[in-house]
Amino acid sequence: MPALAGADAIIRSQAMFATTIAEFFVERDAVGLRLEIGINDLAGFQSLLPDTVRQQMGYGEQPYPERVERFLTEEFLIIADGTVLPGQLLEIGPGERIRRDDITGELLPADGEPETVINALFRWSLASLPAQLEFRLALPGAASVGFVAYHETIAVNDFRYLVPSQVLNLDWSDPFYSAFTARSLRRQYYAPMAGFIYVEPYEVRKEIIVRPKDIQRYVDLGLEGRDTIPVELQPELRRKIIEFLSQHHPMTIDGAPAEPSMVRADFLERSLRTSRVIDPPEELNVNAAIMGVKFIYPHEGFADSATMVWDLFDERTQSVPASAVDPTGPMPQLLDPEFNVLKWQNFIRIPVMPELAEVRAPPNRFSYWLQYGRWILAALALLLLARVARALTPMNSGIAVIAVALAALGWWQGGKARLDDAASHAVVQGLLTNVYRAFDFRAESDIYDVLARSVDGDLLREVYLEMRRGLVLANQGGASARVKSVELTELDATPAGDQGISARTTWQIRAAVGHWGHIHERRNEYQANLELRPVDGAWKLVGVEILNEVRL
Repeated sequence: MPALAGADAIIRSQAMFATTIAEFFVERDAVGLRLEIGINDLAGFQSLLPDTVRQQMGYGEQPYPERVERFLTEEFLIIADGTVLPGQLLEIGPGERIRRDDITGELLPADGEPETVINALFRWSLASLPAQLEFRLALPGAASVGFVAYHETIAVNDFRYLVPSQVLNLDWSDPFYSAFTARSLRRQYYAPMAGFIYVEPYEVRKEIIVRPKDIQRYVDLGLEGRDTIPVELQPELRRKIIEFLSQHHPMTIDGAPAEPSMVRADFLERSLRTSRVIDPPEELNVNAAIMGVKFIYPHEGFADSATMVWDLFDERTQSVPASAVDPTGPMPQLLDPEFNVLKWQNFIRIPVMPELAEVRAPPNRFSYWLQYGRWILAALALLLLARVARALTPMNSGIAVIAVALAALGWWQGGKARLDDAASHAVVQGLLTNVYRAFDFRAESDIYDVLARSVDGDLLREVYLEMRRGLVLANQGGASARVKSVELTELDATPAGDQGISARTTWQIRAAVGHWGHIHERRNEYQANLELRPVDGAWKLVGVEILNEVRL
């Protein structure tokens, strides 16, 4: 059967590759513009060029102040409630292209030879708070302009191309709800709330993403009149939101009401690519603050069905993006007051449950004795054969046959006591796989029980903590990744005392976790010295020394 993979749907806009980038900043007293003009767009922005450069390009002479005035009144206008705003050029000059993520627009470190651009800063003063702004473009030459607009630090849109006219409706009471009239400019995370169900072996999770400012409409969080959420207020805010949400969005699993075994809330920083927990805590803008609340429901095996009823709708929240996610991938839905139930049904015919690898049993002591005693049996068989050759009798012949048979059996059994490279590889690969399989279980007692099958008791806690550290995504609120594969890439095994094996190893793991509406994947490589010994008739790890860990 082919493997199934799930991933986030991310719309990649080529606007991040536009020659010119425009960033608008709408504040209460002014609209700012940071313009990054590429060399190939100079014809479109010729009004801003120095006289010498403009003349070299073949344009006629015109005083620079007049050209700037023409740019601000005819070529690049901002219109507030039907009135053209007076603008001014604050500064302009050569600079280096800012490197940005091609999806999110986030700033990236400089890489390679920087591209030269012309940087320009503009300002349009506001005498009052307009309900609507229009960005109007009428450049004299062709230009490719990618843009993003911020209303009081809130990104109104994801990076898109600037067309001749874009209209922005402003919500001054809550800039999160400011939006362009063109639906194509609606940012991906436009909704103030979102809900997810994750179904995995031994666990169902409900995850809710909300803005505290929106929850303030239902319960007093102490945010009224605040512009920021200070660090000292955040623990109490988390407690109140957990208490409130615990009374909403009821869950049923396999047809029965479900109660979570654990609830956790974290402030998040969310982008188109990923989401991360803000740690250490920091003061947050009250309009931009986002919280993720996670409800954990342990389950025996794999669930057959799960539902979440969304019961928080008001004039601000009329549609809620939601998704049910299982090992085959996400099933997105859009909830509204008429369709408010997120349902998941198990259509996986054979759910993939954690399975331990079969590891061959270590040789018993008799086999270890035969590893050396087989030489004695072989020598004895040869002596008997020589005697039979000198005095052939039925009795001697029978004894010789028995001796040869015993020598052959001893040679075969004794050979099992010595693991060849292939057998050593299989044993180490199996033990590593089973160590990671233990963490597919969610209850700590179950993890320890399964881990104890592959790790000696004296080492159990150390391995548990080391492996847990490697799998937990610290910036995802403690979410634990599930290991999809373990590959032993290098092995140098030698015999050790107490019938054991010393192995210098290198292995890679591929892991993934669904969280906050994203699929987080990671691939790690480890180098370690491992000590294996037969314990109670099974191979077990009795020593682990991690030499190196690399995130691939």
